[in-house]
Amino acid sequence: MIVLLDNGHGGLINGKYQTAGKRSPIWSDGSQLFEGEFNRAIVNRLIERLTVLGIPYVNMVPELKDISLSTRVKRANAIEGDNVFYLSIHSNAGGGNGFEVFTSRGTTKSDGIATIFGQEFQKEFPSKRLRADYSDGDLDKEANFTVIKKTRMPAVLTENFFMDNEEECKQILMTKNGRDKIAEFHINSILRVKKEIFNEV
Repeated sequence: MIVLLDNGHGGLINGKYQTAGKRSPIWSDGSQLFEGEFNRAIVNRLIERLTVLGIPYVNMVPELKDISLSTRVKRANAIEGDNVFYLSIHSNAGGGNGFEVFTSRGTTKSDGIATIFGQEFQKEFPSKRLRADYSDGDLDKEANFTVIKKTRMPAVLTENFFMDNEEECKQILMTKNGRDKIAEFHINSILRVKKEIFNEV
């Protein structure tokens, strides 16, 4: 199995954030979250753990600049192999709370992968909200996001808490412990995907 890791949006270059928007409000203590920095922090934790575990991965966006969605898809679709899946990491916004995982529309192999991520989130954060949509029989939400719609392999996109929710932003997204826990349930999910979806020991 090969995990394609996509840290959404751009990072910080010489202190300048590379993506318009995609940031928290400036909180009363002057702190602010830049989503692309958070996404990279999680992906970097996953890279470290996957390396130790001996699980192959590809960092789809090693650059700090914001790489276009079409380029991300092109990079992913150039990777050969049947046991490949695409994992896009994000944090959410829009005045809500909790975690959600997206797949493309319809019934696909991605649905089973998304279910595992939702279940592992609930184990790691039992008191936090899983924002699920069970209308089609599983917990994932479906959308036409480019990186999950146009990639040729199974693909999921995780939205990890809300950066415009002050409690979630400052207590989870901007803390080492919170980021470690988010990375932990992603790793536990990947291990289950390897075994349960791709039938690899």
